[in-house]
Amino acid sequence: MAAVYSLYIINKSGGLIFYKDYGSAGRMDTNDTLRLASLWHSMHAISQQLSPVSGCSGIELLQADTFDLHCFQSLTGTKFFVVCEPGTLHMESLLKHIYELYTDYVLKNPFYEMEMPIRCELFDINLAQAVQKDRVALLGR
Repeated sequence: MAAVYSLYIINKSGGLIFYKDYGSAGRMDTNDTLRLASLWHSMHAISQQLSPVSGCSGIELLQADTFDLHCFQSLTGTKFFVVCEPGTLHMESLLKHIYELYTDYVLKNPFYEMEMPIRCELFDINLAQAVQKDRVALLGR
């Protein structure tokens, strides 16, 4: 069973710019993934405003019975979130690594237009390697 079920990248406007499914049991169609990304963007923004803690950056972890949702927001407002098995550790470091891959292979790509869907082969290849490496590390624990 895979530790990471799926990965989403949402631009600062709340639009889904990248989605990758890693073999989750309940596959979603395109409309459902767009709805989930939009819903998460809205919940994240509302949580920042309603938090009693000043300087709150929003929801970082949502735990449910069947999955955990870990979120990382960059300084530019781009959100990276993974849906994974409950209790999976070190997802924050994986998300930060994915952000590094995003900055190296997507943002530095001269053909990429900001806020548009990500279509970058080098990003896809390195992302697959990072997720696979994370799975191997989890099996070794």
